Amino acid sequence: MEVIKLQGTDDTPGVVLDPENMIFEISGRSMPEDVATFYQPILDWMDAHIPQLNDKIVFVFKMDYFNTASSKMLLDILVKLEDYYSEGKDIVVHWYYKEDDEDMMEAGEEYADIVDVPFEIKELES
Repeated sequence: MEVIKLQGTDDTPGVVLDPENMIFEISGRSMPEDVATFYQPILDWMDAHIPQLNDKIVFVFKMDYFNTASSKMLLDILVKLEDYYSEGKDIVVHWYYKEDDEDMMEAGEEYADIVDVPFEIKELES
């Protein structure tokens, strides 16, 4: 299965989609100039690979910051996870935030209210 590993930059998050090691993580800052160009390969990868996975999928978000356009794309990822969950896939989302980052904690709570998928909001260990 194809693996996606993108190193985070000042404007784009780090992304690891590694089905062999069951690592699914998006982390860092997300404010790419063209969000659709950045996120579409991730959405396409999900369509191509998640239906083939039978193990529990823990999809991790460790975001420091994301802009409004990225917010929509993150929601698209979560809605896709919700679709797979409703089809019987064992999926849980772990949304991490830093101790003093109320905005990121609240963003996780808002996403958890929008999508019907198990959602755990956790403070990052220092």
